[in-house]
Amino acid sequence: MVFDISTALTWILFLAMFPIAFYWYRHAWRVFIKKDYSDVAVKGGKSPQNPRKFAPFVGILNLLGGLILTYDIIGVVFMGLPYETWSAIAGSTIWMKIIFDFIIRRHAHMEPWGRKKK
Repeated sequence: MVFDISTALTWILFLAMFPIAFYWYRHAWRVFIKKDYSDVAVKGGKSPQNPRKFAPFVGILNLLGGLILTYDIIGVVFMGLPYETWSAIAGSTIWMKIIFDFIIRRHAHMEPWGRKKK
């Protein structure tokens, strides 16, 4: 095995999946078990008016993302998933988590359309 930039990036991606999955599990734990909604749909340092309304979506998103990354880690270590497969799963999961978090955050902080009422 030749150590080049591609090998280094592969190891960085694989090793980064561990803390990412842990962080997502921890966030789901806070939302579902501890009922802590302080990190739900935060935009610009501000929570939405009703974070409890968006908590199930954020919790499910974090739990699902953590489960997919855990499957990916187990698949690499025990099942020997090929590089193309596990890197596609990990990359797609991370990007979709970012995109769906953005969608939830934008929806939670939606401004009313039209003229401002006095």
